[in-house]
Amino acid sequence: MGSFSDELSKRFLFFAVNIIKIEKQLCISYSGRHLYGQLFRAGTSAGANHEEARAGESMADFIHKMQIVLKELRESGFWIKVILASKLIPAENEVLYQILNEATGLSNITAKSVLTAKSKSGK
Repeated sequence: MGSFSDELSKRFLFFAVNIIKIEKQLCISYSGRHLYGQLFRAGTSAGANHEEARAGESMADFIHKMQIVLKELRESGFWIKVILASKLIPAENEVLYQILNEATGLSNITAKSVLTAKSKSGK
């Protein structure tokens, strides 16, 4: 059985993979390509920054990188909401809702990690 951090890394990986899977559905129009590009950058960056945070050089470095992860997840959630509101992908497609739910779940976990790390470091 893997550690919580390992399981969280897997969630970030599958979050990024699910974003990649919707490319073909979105990239058929200019606005879809633009929104997908924004979502792609933010969503895949979150996992990469989480991996960097796991190897943080200090508690301050860990906190800083996790705050970046949180910003990228929140941005991802925004772009997903824009895509849903603009109906660029049919509403019956559950993938976007799954990605949005995962962005929210990962944001909650990340925010709690930041708060816990800050309380441990006295900040």
